[in-house]
Amino acid sequence: MTPLNEMRMTVDSRSVNESYVRVAVSAFAAQLDPTVEEISDLKTALSEAVTNCIVHAYADRVGRINIHTQLFETGLVRVRIRDRGCGIPDVKQALEPLWSSVGGERAGLGFAVMESFCDKVRVRSTYGRGTSVTLEKQIQGREHNKSAA
Repeated sequence: MTPLNEMRMTVDSRSVNESYVRVAVSAFAAQLDPTVEEISDLKTALSEAVTNCIVHAYADRVGRINIHTQLFETGLVRVRIRDRGCGIPDVKQALEPLWSSVGGERAGLGFAVMESFCDKVRVRSTYGRGTSVTLEKQIQGREHNKSAA
């Protein structure tokens, strides 16, 4: 499936950049005419994915977070968030709700939140080399919702 449009961006793993990624990707996805709820869902999932890079992948340093966003004619938005951080030793365990590698105030719900706000979430990781999280959200959009009403 060939993308209708795509963009790539790279940001430092600084907490101030989490909101920038949310805004940039949601503005780019706006060309699919999403509803407020759809764009809010995408922003929430993005926040979790980028925050995971900041808190877990690069816990002891600042690294780079690569974001690749693709839009498809079918209304699909695919966003891949990739880091070259520490990686996840056990992806299956990390996907379990309430599990966190850092404990403390962290609830361990990042992947569960991503899964609840997206149609598909894929996580690939190599310990010591980094992690890639792919989020897919099907946009029905305002036009579809008007015709369904």
